[in-house]
Amino acid sequence: MSIGVIGAGKWGSALFFALSQQNSDVCISSRKPRDIENFVSMSEALECEYLVVTVPAQQVSAWLREHFVFKGQKVLVASKGIEASSGKFLNEIYAEHIPDENIAFLSGPSFASEVMQGLPTALVINSHNQKLAEEFAALFPSFIKTYTSTDVIGAEVAGAYKNVIAIAAGIASGLKLGNNAAAALISRGLVEMQRFGLHYGAKEESFVGLSGAGDLFLTASSTMSRNFRVGLGLAKGLTQEEILLELGEVAEGIGTAYALYDIAQKEELYLPIAREVHAMLEGKSPQDALHSLLGK
Repeated sequence: MSIGVIGAGKWGSALFFALSQQNSDVCISSRKPRDIENFVSMSEALECEYLVVTVPAQQVSAWLREHFVFKGQKVLVASKGIEASSGKFLNEIYAEHIPDENIAFLSGPSFASEVMQGLPTALVINSHNQKLAEEFAALFPSFIKTYTSTDVIGAEVAGAYKNVIAIAAGIASGLKLGNNAAAALISRGLVEMQRFGLHYGAKEESFVGLSGAGDLFLTASSTMSRNFRVGLGLAKGLTQEEILLELGEVAEGIGTAYALYDIAQKEELYLPIAREVHAMLEGKSPQDALHSLLGK
């Protein structure tokens, strides 16, 4: 058995650390060479039996076209988001390259820095292939409790949408709107996320478990969250470019906000929080957005 982690950012490095505690044959790779133990070339990593892919959502299509050749690998997708340019969910993008029975999706509340410290974490392996989900679940160390689910679209929606709500929560925090507003925003965000997911056939229970409420509460309540920090930047009046320069990392909620806005327009879906986050990313003032959300 061999495991290859694709992507050596914070999340990829954290998963590499975690999987290495339980398994001896684990390697890691990324587009740029890194000074990391067991770092190998992309082509070598892709020969592994199990792949854990952390390539950001907006880069997945290009990465698959340029690097990936399916040779029977079992793939766990560990990134979250919706492709802004097409509005496609990650499972739709990967389906063009990997059979459904060979792919699973990771969800649940998990800051990379805490995984790197070996702190207790609970995650969900989502796949239409229950046996595959159980195989991936068995690869994780004892400090990570793993559950399995067949609700792939529910995990996808929750994992992507919570980043947009986290941006809104960061804005609310930056504007010092108080705890009442934060609680209202997160709870209504959960309702909005669930409404969107049900439209695509997700299971209702996915949104009150680890993949939904668990990940949302974590991401939308801490400065450890990149997307929350995007919101803090917007509250200060910074532009997207200024925020990302300061952040120095990918914030998946930005691309997902654009994707949700386009989907809402086409499908005529009521997504008020996502709509206002998109508007603020486009330059609308947080005060005007707040007025729109509070309007009767």
